[in-house]
Amino acid sequence: MSSLLRATLIALTLLTVAGCTSKPVLNTQHDLPVQVSEEKMKHAIVAALEKREWTVQRLSPQLVQAEITVRNQFHAEIDIRYTRTHYAITYRDSRELGYKDGKIHRNYNRWISMLDRDIMAGLRSNAVSEAGSAAQAGASKQD
Repeated sequence: MSSLLRATLIALTLLTVAGCTSKPVLNTQHDLPVQVSEEKMKHAIVAALEKREWTVQRLSPQLVQAEITVRNQFHAEIDIRYTRTHYAITYRDSRELGYKDGKIHRNYNRWISMLDRDIMAGLRSNAVSEAGSAAQAGASKQD
């Protein structure tokens, strides 16, 4: 095989691999083992959005709509529906993230994964503080 043909094949292979940055859109949903108040659920969601620098567009009962723009270029919009025992993060729209046929740039999925992790952490810390408060209340009744 000539060196020119080999170099061309290598270049095409590298371009193909480098261009494979799109992955199936990540939509998450979680059923919680315990109930939390809708207010605490909303607070955990909004706190996680603020931590990750998302902007809340709309806040209504059982729905939070948010958006993020990264480096003044990459833009994503999501819906987060929630109840006392469940929440789901769903893709709504994007720009410059190559969304096509249910696939999107892998960075979007990373943003959603980190947001999801922060929401769960916020809910866990709320559950721990509620359990601690309940234990203190029970101890003071026994005194």
